Amino acid sequence: MPRWQHRWTVRLQSEYNPSVRHLSRRSFLPLLGGGRLLFSPASLAAQGMATRNVKAAPRGKPSGIPFLARFTDVAEAAGLTAPTIYGGIDRKDYIVETMGCGCAFFDYDNDGWLDVLLLCGTRFGEAPGGATNRLYRNNRDGTFTDVTERAGLARTGWASGVAVGDYDNDGYEDLFITYWGDNVLYHNNGDGTFTDVTKAAGVGRNRTRWGTGCTWIDYDRDGRLDLFVSNYLDFDLDTAPKPGANQNCMFKTVRVNCGPRGLPTGLHSLYHNNGDGTFTDVTAAAGIAKIAGRFGLTAVAADFDEDGWTDLFVACDTSPSLLLINRHDGTFREEGVERGVALSDDGVEQAGMGVGLGDYNLDGRLDLFKGHFTDDTNTLYRNEGEGNFSDVTLSAGLGVETRFTGWGAGIVDLDNNGYPDLFLVTGNVYPEIDGKLAGYPYRTPRLVFRNLGNGKFEEFIEGAGPGVEARHASRGCAFGDFDNDGDLDVLIINLNEPPSLLRNDVSGDNRWLKVKLVGTESNRSAIGARVTVEHGGKRQAQNVSSQESYLSCSDRRLHFGLGTAETADVEVCWPNGKKQVFRKVAANQLVVIREGAAAVERPPWPGR
Repeated sequence: MPRWQHRWTVRLQSEYNPSVRHLSRRSFLPLLGGGRLLFSPASLAAQGMATRNVKAAPRGKPSGIPFLARFTDVAEAAGLTAPTIYGGIDRKDYIVETMGCGCAFFDYDNDGWLDVLLLCGTRFGEAPGGATNRLYRNNRDGTFTDVTERAGLARTGWASGVAVGDYDNDGYEDLFITYWGDNVLYHNNGDGTFTDVTKAAGVGRNRTRWGTGCTWIDYDRDGRLDLFVSNYLDFDLDTAPKPGANQNCMFKTVRVNCGPRGLPTGLHSLYHNNGDGTFTDVTAAAGIAKIAGRFGLTAVAADFDEDGWTDLFVACDTSPSLLLINRHDGTFREEGVERGVALSDDGVEQAGMGVGLGDYNLDGRLDLFKGHFTDDTNTLYRNEGEGNFSDVTLSAGLGVETRFTGWGAGIVDLDNNGYPDLFLVTGNVYPEIDGKLAGYPYRTPRLVFRNLGNGKFEEFIEGAGPGVEARHASRGCAFGDFDNDGDLDVLIINLNEPPSLLRNDVSGDNRWLKVKLVGTESNRSAIGARVTVEHGGKRQAQNVSSQESYLSCSDRRLHFGLGTAETADVEVCWPNGKKQVFRKVAANQLVVIREGAAAVERPPWPGR
């Protein structure tokens, strides 16, 4: 835990002023009053997004260690050719056009091969043809078939985020999709089709009209998935200010769309699963209703303090991020500031968009990697135990990169060497400044920070392959093994372009293990479960999530690189707090673990 947090805690007042930008740790004590942290607008330098003008740290000498992963964009050959329409191309008048959306790798038909869901937006005025979310079925040969219409998922609107999970425990993954507009719950019918059950389920009403982050979470451990929805802000097209209208509508010297500062912040919602296909809004009863003043984006459900109860982390733009600690009685307490994940190491709120979740330093605890705005560092929070975090961005070597705006993020082992790397997609939000302001291109590359195994990372762009070097205005991304060849590939949303499908070709002889959990007493999707794998003296934890990255969902089969290890011990902590251990599980295979079973299942690996 950072030293300034040892002896006291603070609470953010619910009326937090979204125009507040900077608060030094040295300023905390004088600002404490009545147990609340008070912010003063006088401490601000106003601008819509949280640009901190941080200078990049000097780059060290390259390690010279070969990077064994290489990424190639195979989206066109795979049949993923439809563009993700999202606002204007050369200019964006409103913030709705800039934020983009997520995507998902998930197996909707249970055939053992990952299918693809790509969310989509639209444009103001007449929507262009083809502006719809798209579902692609995996043909098992490196290609995909568009099955959107047959599946019943065609819909035009401003989609934001997706959460995948089996909310009725029938064995098929369902979808919840947020919008600027009306959110939607799709029930998977098990025959290749989905049904919109939003109204019948009782999740249609939202506290604000711009749903963004969403995640399934069994917060009360009753074996049924509940639903948390974060909201970005209240946006009304009729009253929204135009570019350049005020200080929140300028970037440097260029007139741009307004916000998020200066616009009303969102309010968040929690729905309890009644077990009969319906949900009850328990936002107030759970203590969520009193949380205000945050521009909520990506939501992640995991047991951060390792007490056997699933918590929530919400990355927030231009405002302190949220860490909602589960109090075991149906309520949550917001503790982001005192636990070290609300602000940067120097007490500054950042433009938190995407969240990577994983165990980068192999201590068995879940760490966080958060993408931020240009002229700022992307932040790595190390979990010190019991849900307390330290900002280790600079000591880990991530301060060398401040050029790009980060969105979809992951803590993932890209080369199967047993040390999770960091992956980040980037893209500016202002096409108007492209070519006008030196150093602020609209389309930018992806980033790879290779884990050196000593708590430090080394940045790669060119060395990770043409799929990483390619420049796009990207937003959401998902991680998964779409071709079942034993490594992690990446699916990426590009605004007003077709998506990227980065096929990973790992060289060398590093081994791997995939773990798929099936809950019996816990929710069937096992969302919120933590798996810890020990091999070769290393110990790595991963979480089964419904949303991570930026408003996206990755492969529910957890992927562990094992390096040269031939076997691994696997421990599962289920969402209900119970644990199971399996010894000497062989490498290079997928194992299925059913809650309560005495042994793992070894289904035929479809990639062989």
